[in-house]
Amino acid sequence: MTNPIKDIEESDVILITGSNTTENHPVLSSYVKRAVSFKDAKLIVADPRKIPITRLATVWLRQHLGTDVLWINGMMHVIIKEELYDEEYVKSRTIGLDELKKAVENYTPEYVEEISGIPKEQLIEAARLYANAPAASILYAMGITQHITGTDNVKSLANLSMLCGNVGIPGGGVNPLRGQNNVQGACDMGGLPNVYTGYQQTGDLAVRTRMEKAWGVERLPENPGLTVTEMMEEGHEGRFKALYIIGENPMLSDPNLNHAKQTFEKLDFLVVQDIFLTETAKIADVVLPSASFAEKEGTFTNTERKVQRVRKAVAPPGEAREDWEIICDLADRMGYSMNFKNAQTIMEEIAQVTPSYCGINYSRLQEDGIHWPCTGTDHPGTPCLHMDQFTCGLGVFHAIDYIPPSELPDDEYPLYLTTGRILFQYHTGTMTMKSEGLNELAPECFVEVSSLDAEEYKIEEGDLLKVISRRGEIEAKAKISEKAVKGTIFLPFHYAEAAANKLTIGALDPVAKIPEYKVCAVRLEKR
Repeated sequence: MTNPIKDIEESDVILITGSNTTENHPVLSSYVKRAVSFKDAKLIVADPRKIPITRLATVWLRQHLGTDVLWINGMMHVIIKEELYDEEYVKSRTIGLDELKKAVENYTPEYVEEISGIPKEQLIEAARLYANAPAASILYAMGITQHITGTDNVKSLANLSMLCGNVGIPGGGVNPLRGQNNVQGACDMGGLPNVYTGYQQTGDLAVRTRMEKAWGVERLPENPGLTVTEMMEEGHEGRFKALYIIGENPMLSDPNLNHAKQTFEKLDFLVVQDIFLTETAKIADVVLPSASFAEKEGTFTNTERKVQRVRKAVAPPGEAREDWEIICDLADRMGYSMNFKNAQTIMEEIAQVTPSYCGINYSRLQEDGIHWPCTGTDHPGTPCLHMDQFTCGLGVFHAIDYIPPSELPDDEYPLYLTTGRILFQYHTGTMTMKSEGLNELAPECFVEVSSLDAEEYKIEEGDLLKVISRRGEIEAKAKISEKAVKGTIFLPFHYAEAAANKLTIGALDPVAKIPEYKVCAVRLEKR
């Protein structure tokens, strides 16, 4: 997030897109509710489903799946045509406006309505509302990123925010809501194939030289490694022989699960390190039991870039050990000694090799967390990014055109499928499905269909349905819901017995390599 969570309550207008905020981020959504209910903030929601947060919206844009670049460009078309953008901000802090103007010139409200389904009047209203706000915040999540155009979608939101002078101000910003605890921290620590800690590029010779010196090694790789999705494809083709998975359950969370299962069957060796025996751990050659969050020391970095201490509350059960201990032990056995005494000494190395973390240490995290970048032990941290200037100097507008999803409905597969989460289960259910109370509230998978589709297909509540895509099929009970829009069904992806990702497509964003979980074509059959 460019801005801290508390800034949401300082926003005059909040734009939420690709986020079922009240169900997927219930704590953070309370800031939105307070801003709207008690501070007169206006809310714009762009989402194909009638999610609960739409009840608070001043404007609800109900776009067709995969048309996000289209409606964002449409909003910018209106803002530029009506000269509502922040001209002083754009001139002093950005480059590329002329190219952006050309790119959005043809995205008239009429054109946007034709393809996205958003009535032109609603698009114009949303554009004016956002542009005229003294401070407007954008909140987005995986409904924006999990597309073949995920990178384009995010860049488009950044374009919109910069165009109206909302980056680098309190109450503004472009703010991704992370999908799991410490996703931000894992990325910060180099959990990506093309960077070291703090997003230092592997291709930068100066960075590699510093890391080689810090680690006492020679010739670190210059070229990036593989992303998770690329690993799965290489494994499927037989060019990738072993996999070590920590805290992930791809046998339920990967797209096109039949393809993923075939990949795992072709591996020579699979290691899984986790706190429970997940679907993936059950097929592993070796399982390394690790400690949960309450059984270890360390830090987590949350969605607002805030680094916070985690303190051990209870001892790990049985032979479970802290993750860092397992990794260090393996490294020692493989010939590279990691001489860390505890999590604190690891944090000290993080500060040494990571410019954005260099001012953060345990003593400073005793009472509260610190937002990175924190460039010295006397630096207070940076809750709001880009206040005076962008990290790269000037903000760059990107001219982006709309690209349709990789798979559209046709005569054989006439319906859209989108997937997501529900309030009472979490991710692949590794933890939440151990709770009797949550399982009583959300015991099984369901197929969410609109009343219009239910009428057309002669479906009644609770009917057993078969959902079929080009990649697989599952069975689940029908749930007729006002959330659904005609022509689109929704499946939660938490349930192994009816795994939604047996249906989803493996098409990837060309930059981020993230799969298009949010759009594919399916058909329904009554059982």
